Amino acid sequence: MERGSSESFTRMGTLGIEEECFVVDDAGRPTSGTDELVYEREPPAILEDRLDHELFKFVIETQTPLIDSPDDARDALLEIRSALCEHAEAHGYRIAAAGLHPLAKWRELEHAEKPRYRSQLDRIQYPQHRNTTAGVHVHVGVDDADKAVWIANELRWYVPIMLALSANSPYWNGFDTGLQSARAKIFEALPNTGMPTYFEDYEAFDRFERRMLETDSIRDRGELWYDVRPHTAHGTVELRTPDGQADPDVVMAFVEYAHALVEALAESYDDGASGMAREHRRELLDENKWRAIRHGHDAAFIDRDLEGTVDLGELVDRECERLNVDGIRRVYERESGARNQRRLLEENGPDALCESLFLECE
Repeated sequence: MERGSSESFTRMGTLGIEEECFVVDDAGRPTSGTDELVYEREPPAILEDRLDHELFKFVIETQTPLIDSPDDARDALLEIRSALCEHAEAHGYRIAAAGLHPLAKWRELEHAEKPRYRSQLDRIQYPQHRNTTAGVHVHVGVDDADKAVWIANELRWYVPIMLALSANSPYWNGFDTGLQSARAKIFEALPNTGMPTYFEDYEAFDRFERRMLETDSIRDRGELWYDVRPHTAHGTVELRTPDGQADPDVVMAFVEYAHALVEALAESYDDGASGMAREHRRELLDENKWRAIRHGHDAAFIDRDLEGTVDLGELVDRECERLNVDGIRRVYERESGARNQRRLLEENGPDALCESLFLECE
């Protein structure tokens, strides 16, 4: 059984970015499935061991190398994106990104043949068979295991903010769901997903991870698919909530915000805040996540003091001032991904919608 270790948590503030994207044809339509880009053709050197299928063959995942400084994050992301797009185009494909591809119909798509995914399909059945989701995962290094668990606990309240800002999946299986992030709701149908509960310390999380493995609840550590988690192999806190994005500026806004949040929380922990953790009920955090899923940029959330509600715009202003960031403000002020998709489909049709999702590399 693959296990992590408390000894993995050694460096503070490093970054890693994982992106799930779609393999599409020249018109931006989903391909039914191909092994060509992952298994049959040698990828560019920078993608070696950083490129794989997700559950469906038309969903592909990339990982950046370890990023030592936030100043290097954008270049690292664009280098991986450029290599992926060049690799795809050399073999007759394009790459697109969103939380869900609006025209993908899961019954018409091929599942990946990797044994891990075949095992999941057999074990989980329908919820995994239809899981055409694609997201962005941001890893931030933390230099102490107990600190990482405490930070992950605290980050739970911020997950809905990031999800609301990223909402980019109104369509699923060819119809309008009425949601801003249908991806988040579809993914929640899997076991071990959504908002995690509070863990007292690393020992408590490690005990939980071990018990899940020993009882065959999961086959490996990576099947704990919660919105935020301490990654016990990489020594990071991993935020897994944003929908996939074609625009790198949007991804970088979430990277900036995630890094600033983790650094600020680490400083609070070092200053003795570990004894003042907010043990919010998961149900209240789930309500905020639902508001993000349903309303996106128009969401209002139960505030951290649980006394009232606060609009996303006010929260964004508050966070930008508190953490000295500005990327999420620019994301909030622009048209949301979900609204943009709906407008393009209504005004210009499916061709324009598909074209808008092509991965950008500059």
